[in-house]
Amino acid sequence: MVIPVYDANPVRRTPVVTYALIALCTVVFLLGPISGFNPSYGKGDQLQCAQAVYFAHWGVIPGELFHGRLPLDRLGLPAGCPAPQAFAKTAVLSVLTAMFVHGSWLHLIGNMLFLYVFGDNVESRMGRFRYLVFFVAAGYLATYGFALANTDSTQSLVGASGAISGALGAYLYLYPRARVTSLFPFLFFLPLRFPAWMVLGFWFALQWLAARTSQSGPGVAYLAHVVGFVFGFLAASVCFGRSPKLETAPRATQGDLQP
Repeated sequence: MVIPVYDANPVRRTPVVTYALIALCTVVFLLGPISGFNPSYGKGDQLQCAQAVYFAHWGVIPGELFHGRLPLDRLGLPAGCPAPQAFAKTAVLSVLTAMFVHGSWLHLIGNMLFLYVFGDNVESRMGRFRYLVFFVAAGYLATYGFALANTDSTQSLVGASGAISGALGAYLYLYPRARVTSLFPFLFFLPLRFPAWMVLGFWFALQWLAARTSQSGPGVAYLAHVVGFVFGFLAASVCFGRSPKLETAPRATQGDLQP
């Protein structure tokens, strides 16, 4: 419902961690079975089976975080798939590996776009090492927050959206008046520029409403977005308190609301 494409906030240093995270997620996706570029996974039914096993192996399954490893016959493989060979997996570490696995091209591009637009400024303010620790912590908290509400789920959860939501929450606290150019699909993708508090506030409201109304099962883990966002906002408020918000772009003028 909202697609950010550019923010007017300057960055003092090259966002090495943000770029590295984008590159890592992209490389993992291209080498995996979803991209279609790796012929070793086969085609047709064989590819579908490989994708299901891949998600079960590298994704995080909420039920496994609380009840231990699932037997292979409960992986939810497509009908007709042969039982896979056993693979090593540690549930706690799967939360980390799942952050770099994405379920489709749209999933990857959407997540990386949000990380590119907002992550660089948060990294610039936090510093590279602290930002990396923050990113991973947000991903873990978001995943466990979702898992607590779905302790019996056997569906694989993949993607960096929980961690990226943490970066969005931190950005909102640090740069609430920064100007963000966004596309709004319901307005025929018209590019408009609004303050960050409006763009991210609108995004968070959509996630909150979706988390309250969504049903259990396959789909988007909206609750993980909500938990990650709240954590990011609170973490930034604790780390920076009421210190002056450096690097904040000037307030938007009347003309800035125009396409």
